[in-house]
Amino acid sequence: MIKTTLTIDGMACGMCESHINDVVRRTCDVKKVTSSHKKGTTEILSEAPLPLDPLKEVIAATGYKVLSSYAEPYEKKHLFF
Repeated sequence: MIKTTLTIDGMACGMCESHINDVVRRTCDVKKVTSSHKKGTTEILSEAPLPLDPLKEVIAATGYKVLSSYAEPYEKKHLFF
């Protein structure tokens, strides 16, 4: 799994988070996406690395700006060992 974190400018409320999440789901094959307007971030979990340029373009088309992005391997944390 890959965790991609986007820093996004322009989110001001829960509805903004919902707009970002919807556009990410429509654009990419993702397992999970969560956004936080308070942190200004969107975290995306996917099986494969995401095409960031097209994703940034569709987010920009909705009125938000991606300031930065980075991807890292993700391993689910287990509660019990």
